[in-house]
Amino acid sequence: MDADLDLLLTAVFVTADDLLPDRPGNARRRITDPEVVTLCVAQAIMGIPSDRRFLRVARKHLRDLFPTLPGQAGYFKRRRRLADTLEWLMSVFASQSPGFYDDLLLVDSTPVECARSRETVKRSALADAADYGYCRSHSRFFWGFRLHGIFAPDGTPRAVTVASPKRDERDVALELLQRTRRAGGETLIGDKGYAGKAFAQAVSELDATILRPRRKDEPGRGPHLAPIRQRIESIFWTCKGTLTLERHGARTLQGLRERILQRLLTLAAAITLNHQLGRPSRALADYCA
Repeated sequence: MDADLDLLLTAVFVTADDLLPDRPGNARRRITDPEVVTLCVAQAIMGIPSDRRFLRVARKHLRDLFPTLPGQAGYFKRRRRLADTLEWLMSVFASQSPGFYDDLLLVDSTPVECARSRETVKRSALADAADYGYCRSHSRFFWGFRLHGIFAPDGTPRAVTVASPKRDERDVALELLQRTRRAGGETLIGDKGYAGKAFAQAVSELDATILRPRRKDEPGRGPHLAPIRQRIESIFWTCKGTLTLERHGARTLQGLRERILQRLLTLAAAITLNHQLGRPSRALADYCA
């Protein structure tokens, strides 16, 4: 079976239609919740952050799958109401992937920029929650949040959250590890930012082990983790590049949450489908319209 956009959207719709409850009829509701969820995945995989432009493209190229499409306002409101559903379906698709049961876990965080100009920062509705942080990978400051995640090596999201860049990433990692469904005895691989005896002890108390590169002030050579560490960078690049997370366009905290979940649901669904088709887990190019 060839991998294409229609196949991915069909797989998402069938799963959502089987699992989501039927809602009472409504004269103003022209499409169902599973169709809205499928539209969210279509928007993410097609790389169109703008709702208005996406719906115009969908009317031209997705008419065979969606004979009826909502207006921009209706699509925006329905997606916001279904934010919890998007998160739940992400976990459902993740649980269908072999990576969900992997005992090797990757932990890291990446900036999610929300504004650049000082005037935008002062006017933004995100001002009460967002903050300035420093990105060591790009040697620059940014204003927004950090997306923290624990992933399997194949890219399956195991636990994710968004936090202020001022928060210690080790504290967030412990929270994520507690939320991750595990059997015990997992190995957690992170970068040098996850150093510290107290953090290693806390991870050990959760029946896991932390591995990280050696810092300059530590003796010995340490484990060679560069190849496996590159996996997490590649996973974040898939979210930011292919799935346009860096151009999320969110202006509120609720909007940021739903747009991140929209992309992570797409990632989880594509990885699960790729495993079923015997393809590389994060080979998304064939699904992009």
